Amino acid sequence: MTSPSSAQTSAAPGTPDEPDAHAVERRTLRDYYVIIRERLWIALPLALLVALPLGYFQMQETPMYESRATMQFERPEKIVMVDQVMDQTPRSDIDINTYLQRLNSASLRVKVIESFTPDEIKRLQRPYLKDQPGAGPPPPAATLGSVSADSVRGSLIIAITARHPDPEAAAMVANRFYKQFVNYLVEKGGGSNEDAITFLQKRATELQKEYEQKEQRLQEYKKQHNLISLDDSLNFITDRLKSVNAARTTAHLDRLNLEVYSKQVAEFGKAGRNLLEISYVGNHGTIPRLKADLAEALQRQELLSERYLERHPQMIEIARTITTIRDQLDKAIQLAVADLAANLEKARDAEQSLDREYLKQEQEQLRLDDLKVDFRSLEDQMLVAKNAYTQVLDSLNKTTTSKGLDYRIPVSLLDRAVPSSTPYTPNNAHIIRTCLLVGLAVFFCVAFGLSMVDDRIKSSWDVESFIGVPLLGIIPNLSHVDDDDKHQLAIRSKATPGVEAFLSVYSAVKVQSKLDYPKTMLVTSTIPGEGKTLVSCNLAGCFARHGRTTLLVDCDMRRPMLHRHFKLPNDAGILAWTEAGASLEGDLLANPELGITPITENLWLLRSGGRSKSPTEFLEQPIFGQLIDRLKKRFELIVIDSPPVGAVSDSLLIAERTDEVIYVCRFNRAARKHIKQFVRALRDGKNEFLGIVLNGLSPRRIEYYTNYRYYRSYKKYYGAQT
Repeated sequence: MTSPSSAQTSAAPGTPDEPDAHAVERRTLRDYYVIIRERLWIALPLALLVALPLGYFQMQETPMYESRATMQFERPEKIVMVDQVMDQTPRSDIDINTYLQRLNSASLRVKVIESFTPDEIKRLQRPYLKDQPGAGPPPPAATLGSVSADSVRGSLIIAITARHPDPEAAAMVANRFYKQFVNYLVEKGGGSNEDAITFLQKRATELQKEYEQKEQRLQEYKKQHNLISLDDSLNFITDRLKSVNAARTTAHLDRLNLEVYSKQVAEFGKAGRNLLEISYVGNHGTIPRLKADLAEALQRQELLSERYLERHPQMIEIARTITTIRDQLDKAIQLAVADLAANLEKARDAEQSLDREYLKQEQEQLRLDDLKVDFRSLEDQMLVAKNAYTQVLDSLNKTTTSKGLDYRIPVSLLDRAVPSSTPYTPNNAHIIRTCLLVGLAVFFCVAFGLSMVDDRIKSSWDVESFIGVPLLGIIPNLSHVDDDDKHQLAIRSKATPGVEAFLSVYSAVKVQSKLDYPKTMLVTSTIPGEGKTLVSCNLAGCFARHGRTTLLVDCDMRRPMLHRHFKLPNDAGILAWTEAGASLEGDLLANPELGITPITENLWLLRSGGRSKSPTEFLEQPIFGQLIDRLKKRFELIVIDSPPVGAVSDSLLIAERTDEVIYVCRFNRAARKHIKQFVRALRDGKNEFLGIVLNGLSPRRIEYYTNYRYYRSYKKYYGAQT
């Protein structure tokens, strides 16, 4: 149940000229709460079905213990070291990553395995023998567990982490990896620098000769082809080509424009047309001024002709002036034509000159492109030889300087790995958090996913925000009321929530309506069974109760129902009147074929008078509109119950004859996109679309889907009285 004020809480919907423009409304937390509540018993089991097995299988994992040993690289105390020969200290992230790859390599893993004693191997195999009683011991490589080396960001520290089902074995493996890595550094850094110095001296001499030869070849190539800088020459030619090409394009367009004007001059001359119509001629030199002077002189001649005769001195003088201006104008036109021919010839010469210049620059660019490959090759060879010579010379200087310095391992153990007292996996707290997050994600995804898939109309938000029309009211579920009574609730004036709902719709209709009486009101829906007949009967009863002479018309000629709800035969009505000749003479209320029957005070009923499989033939005839117009002279309001607009096209034809339209939607029945489509079709007509009546909501859904919470209070209060 609703009230007119509730239908006005959002901004007014779009006008007929803008059917899609409607109030901007956002879903509130209550709307999302309703979405979740409606799908609670679907989303919750699915969330539990995913989260609980996930947590169960994670908790069944084999307990794993983690031990970590950390080592620190020391910064060198010596000022000069030989990076390639002796210095093992990392100086950049590249060096750190190199050592990390060594720690994680298979070769170091093999050395660690080979270093274990028989007792240590038994300790590694012990947890695996417990899991597989009676089976043979696995090989040491399979029992080593997981080992990873990672650097501590922003430092020279590397952490070696070992994971194993046995805590003592995990600590032993981490410490052994550190020891074998130190042995690797000792083996790599030991020895003398004498061999390195001899090799570097010989290599430096060879690279120096190679560098000098490559540089000499490059200089000879530059002299041969008259090159100073290939890049500068190419850039100059490229810029020159761009500028010449732009000038060519401009000259080409200028020539085309001048040729067009020249062609127009020739054509106008042959046709005897006025050359001033050509823009080039009309705007050339003094022609605009002469045209203005001529127009002014002609205007003055016309004014003087009204006062003087042709022989009057002023008339003679103005005629001479006009003749002089025309002579000057003819000469100016000839000058413009000559100037056009001269400019055209200049444009052609300029275009040809630019074409030649462009071809010349293009050939020069091709020549430089041909030289570029050989030049780049020679230049790259020279640079490679120079860099190689410089690097070897630098290494030789460092090696010579550091000769005789003592070698020292630049790494120390920071923290030794110790057995862990608790396993790091499975982590029950982490598993519980993960399962909760997964469960919540599945719960909300299912709830809101079903909401997106389910397009049926459910709430006032669907009406006012999505469809963009006012919500006239909400009719509660009246399944507890007898079928014979529910269509006459407003007539019998019983104090029931259903009556108040229809009175609320009546109030909202009065607020939304912009037309004066008499008028016609069409009630339709999307599909059958949405309660349009129920709304038609009770809305007509509400208007009758408030003193309006109201006629209820059954235009659902395919499936008429109004006569049954008022316990009347369907032997008279619109179809019977049509078959009898459709006469509009006399008093229509007394016409026996129409059979307009009084129901109660101020309320009459016009039945369908039978059934028809193709009522559109009658509805399109002018006689139907004439009938409605005659009845409007007798009744203040005509309420028309029509077929569903989504099933047949009858309602659209009837809407052309009516003044206002009310659309009935049943909760959770028709799709919103279909309703929006049909509402748009109805609003495109000449009538006023008042809004939508939402029908069939239970008291609980009225409370949760809308803000109309007084339904239960009303039922409790008035139910106690009745």
